Amino acid sequence: MLALLGVSGYYAYSIWHFADDIKSKPETSRFKKFQNQGEVYQPPKWEGTERVNILLMGGDSRGLRKNEIPRSDTIMIASLDPVGKTAYLFSILRDTYTEIPGHDHERINAAITLGGPDLAMKTVTQLTGIPIQYYVYTDFKGFIELIDAIGGIDYYVEKDMKYSDAADDHVYDINLKKGMQHLDGNTALQYVRFRHDAMSDFARTERQRKFLQAIGYKLQTTYSLIKLPQILDRVKPYIETNLTIMDMLKLSALGFEIRSDAVEGIQLPPTQLLRDEKIGGAAVIGVNERELQKFVEKLFSRKPENGNEPPAKSQSNQSQSNPQ
Repeated sequence: MLALLGVSGYYAYSIWHFADDIKSKPETSRFKKFQNQGEVYQPPKWEGTERVNILLMGGDSRGLRKNEIPRSDTIMIASLDPVGKTAYLFSILRDTYTEIPGHDHERINAAITLGGPDLAMKTVTQLTGIPIQYYVYTDFKGFIELIDAIGGIDYYVEKDMKYSDAADDHVYDINLKKGMQHLDGNTALQYVRFRHDAMSDFARTERQRKFLQAIGYKLQTTYSLIKLPQILDRVKPYIETNLTIMDMLKLSALGFEIRSDAVEGIQLPPTQLLRDEKIGGAAVIGVNERELQKFVEKLFSRKPENGNEPPAKSQSNQSQSNPQ
């Protein structure tokens, strides 16, 4: 009994310490230059019984000056239903052209550079109609550390992927072969970054959704649960969020209740609603915001047919195993 209490106390302390370290603080936040701009966005309060929506942002901080904020290389929304025990993982195409409050129209990935996470949450909420309560931000290094901390992931790479970029002394070159592979942090980053094919960012966001679901599955394994304190310790220097400690504990419990096959991946805007446009000579993605919001409303109004059974799988919700 004493041993069990000691282990439980160690885990509780690790989680509490991690949650406190990654919580955004005025004196240490990488977004502190935006803190004197007044209240940009007041997130709706999550009571624990209604749908919760978390904005996930990944930044590419390579080659930036001190205190410079990168555009969001990846923008996702994790939308969890605590009643139905299902979830959506939305990928927002980063070239989506929309109004950024107070800054006219721009690609949506610029919102974080213009006003930090608060403005990014407000912009995404305005575009999609999904009320964003929380954000989680990390960068390339944080992603690499997470994958290495959970021991890598066995994953089927659907085709050869090769890309070379001398700008970073080839540190972030991509060279993957088709087939089942064990991806560590560096090779996993290569996989989710690759977009040099005919479908470009459309294929990349689908790969990111599927791979994030594979990460979620790995985190629910006994191996990852045993190593949880070490995993948290490795990734915490690279994460920032507005989640409180109690919010994290509630979300952690909810996350382990939702099966990986109850998560459906969706691209926003969906292909049938997007428009290819040229703004100032640059290619962007246009969309009718009201039609996009109606699309999301329809998804959220779907009822599982058999109790808590998950929604029908989409192509982007396949297993990480060999689809052949």
